[in-house]
Amino acid sequence: MRLNLPGRDRRPPATSGSEARDARLTLSLSGTNLERAGDYNQRIVLQAIRLSEETTRSELARVTGLTPPTIANITKRLEDLGLVKPAGRLQGRRGQPAMRIVIDPDGAFSIGLNIDRDHITLVTLDLAGRIRSRQTREIAFALPEMVVGYVRDVLPDLLDEGGVDRRRILGVGVALPDDLGRIALPHRPAAYDAWNGIDLGELLGEVLPWPLHADNDAASAALGEVHLGNGIALPSFFYLLISAGLGGGLVIDRSYVRGADARSGEIWAMPDPARGAGANVQDTVSLSALYARLEQAGHAVDRPEALVDGAGGKDAIIGGWLDDAADALVQPLIAVNCLINPAAILIGGRLPGRLADALVERLNARMAERQLPVVAPVRRAETADDASAIGAAIIPFLDNVLPSESILMQAGR
Repeated sequence: MRLNLPGRDRRPPATSGSEARDARLTLSLSGTNLERAGDYNQRIVLQAIRLSEETTRSELARVTGLTPPTIANITKRLEDLGLVKPAGRLQGRRGQPAMRIVIDPDGAFSIGLNIDRDHITLVTLDLAGRIRSRQTREIAFALPEMVVGYVRDVLPDLLDEGGVDRRRILGVGVALPDDLGRIALPHRPAAYDAWNGIDLGELLGEVLPWPLHADNDAASAALGEVHLGNGIALPSFFYLLISAGLGGGLVIDRSYVRGADARSGEIWAMPDPARGAGANVQDTVSLSALYARLEQAGHAVDRPEALVDGAGGKDAIIGGWLDDAADALVQPLIAVNCLINPAAILIGGRLPGRLADALVERLNARMAERQLPVVAPVRRAETADDASAIGAAIIPFLDNVLPSESILMQAGR
């Protein structure tokens, strides 16, 4: 049996406390009683249930604005689809106790694949937003056939480990940098041009036989943060993705903003005059740049964990890189603050937590010295680890069962 479930929005994380929960739901959920809006309303109700540890039909009617009969019909359909389930009745109240409703994590699954210049990562995600299993291979400049071989080798065990029902997989999200085969980075082989213009569906269709959704790695990471990280507390933020390269993602009012040519957030390409003519920010702020510095000093590093393994002689070089990276980011972040006015600037990606915290501290100190109308705090992203793969795995849910602005517009609202 294949799920045949009806586009794309953003899901904030659950927080503790009834007041915080109510604020979260009323800020992000609003149903519509317009004709032809049944699909949108179903997505809204499912979202409301996901954002609550448990809820009732009367509570759903309150937070969505939908009528009790509409809620009853929708929750019945969701139960029939296996996406939600009853969890017993509330006790200690007068009259007929209300039936509690919870999400069924096993109701639907998705797969996220992140292809980058230094690694391949696969994750499985359930309907509750939990990572069920993950696999990562550190490999420099993996060619397309290497990616296919890796997925073929690890996918069966990945699905078994996560308890993933293959019949209930909604799709696969693939996150990879724009211009993957074109951007020059240290040690990039000529054969890496094979990624230019490649058809991902044709490449991966045999090993990932589900609907495929591809997106930029920074955009995917930002989407993951919206739905599983800081999304409700920070409706507008700029996501800074530090991996083999440098990427950026812009979220305004919980909507990812792509720009006229779908190339917003290209912070990597901003010039870095302090490093000389033709230098850009990515030449300093990337794991590739940090690895190159360490290599020049005689320290071979090929994975993020090796940056904090305690081996002697590296700390001074890493400290110098952190200072230079903070300096290189000051002008771009001034532009972000002045032009966009986000609630925060979030740093995620593959930079180990201790180093990410050190970069955050340096950036906040440098930005505090600037006389700007307002300065957004710099923070670590909540979905920093495997952020792009996790965000990619969100996309099939957005295109199938969760509320989206495109679905809302189709409903005529």
